Amino acid sequence: MKFLRKKLDQIAPLFEKGGKFEKLYPVFEAADSFLYTPAHRTQSGPHVRDVIDLKRMMTMVVIALLPCILWSFFNNGYQAMLADSSYGLAASDPISMDVILQASWIGFRVFLPIYVVTLAAGGAVEGLFATVRKHEINEGFLVTSMLFPLIVPASIPLWQVAIGIIFGTLIGKEVFGGTGMNILNPALTGRLFLFIAYPAQISGEVWTLLPKDPALMVDGHTGATALADFYTNGAAAIQHMNWMDAFLGLTPGSLAETSTLACLIGALILIGSGVGSWRIMLGSFLGMVGMSFLLNSMAPSPDHYMAVPWNWHLVVGGFAFGTVFMATDPVSAAQTETGKWIYGVLIGVLTVLVRVLNPAYPEGMMLAIIFMNVFAPTIDYYVVKANIKRREKRLGIQ
Repeated sequence: MKFLRKKLDQIAPLFEKGGKFEKLYPVFEAADSFLYTPAHRTQSGPHVRDVIDLKRMMTMVVIALLPCILWSFFNNGYQAMLADSSYGLAASDPISMDVILQASWIGFRVFLPIYVVTLAAGGAVEGLFATVRKHEINEGFLVTSMLFPLIVPASIPLWQVAIGIIFGTLIGKEVFGGTGMNILNPALTGRLFLFIAYPAQISGEVWTLLPKDPALMVDGHTGATALADFYTNGAAAIQHMNWMDAFLGLTPGSLAETSTLACLIGALILIGSGVGSWRIMLGSFLGMVGMSFLLNSMAPSPDHYMAVPWNWHLVVGGFAFGTVFMATDPVSAAQTETGKWIYGVLIGVLTVLVRVLNPAYPEGMMLAIIFMNVFAPTIDYYVVKANIKRREKRLGIQ
């Protein structure tokens, strides 16, 4: 590592002001900061600071994502093996270590191209804007580039991946000024664009790539997701499903949204490190449970979609993943403590409302988060205003 540090220091003058590659300084600085802690020091007086900075915060989010990433490797490969009759594997068969290793390798081969395209296309936009604005490439894209591949189907065409992440990075973040200035979650913005522009590939039935030749996107098996099955068959679909399988994530879906257990592990890491807001997570859960009970009480029959209980809303679709990793985005979420409760509860409420009452879209987590991203500043405004009024009243100021 000392050798690498020495080489980076040797070529640094080429990218600094007056150097041959001065315009490429943001790209060099991004690589240097990713490998090592920046050597910059404050020029003015001392500042009281927390021990965590943006780089450490984003790194902690990536660490929290690892359980979901590793599970996505296995489950997507496992679903592909179940769909390919040549493997002779049935869902009722015990999962051996050989199956785990083989399935994980298949899933990794599916994930890697999507991730590489995300890095290349989104990174190009980040680098372009950093060069034009003459500032450093922020670490925020490290998380965006990791989140986006995890919320798309395994069968998504790579050109759509490029379009989605470019749109999300450009419209969801850069037009607002870059990392820390955006009002929308960039990864969700890109996925929302793909859902609107290419609904056949992004929602409804999910294609599982078969392991014979992952490059052939048509060589696969299609099947309805659990939420689509719920909407078609109502609560009666529960009779043909296993709750524990859904909790563990042994179901088809987007790359990393299926395992609630993996999301809970990530939640513990984020809460324990102080990076993720437990108020938003708990508020989203309580909102989902409350709205589920309300709709259950109005269900016309026990088999109606409105009768689906809260514990199933928790483990199907992207509720757990969205609650832990998307709703808690420190930039686009509410900032005040009371506002976080309101923000989280409304996300849970809207998710169930969209799922149950919208026949065109069985999943509601993405729309709920994006919608509340827009209203987060308004929530904070009225929370602060109420606090000011309360203090003025206590001080006797009219």
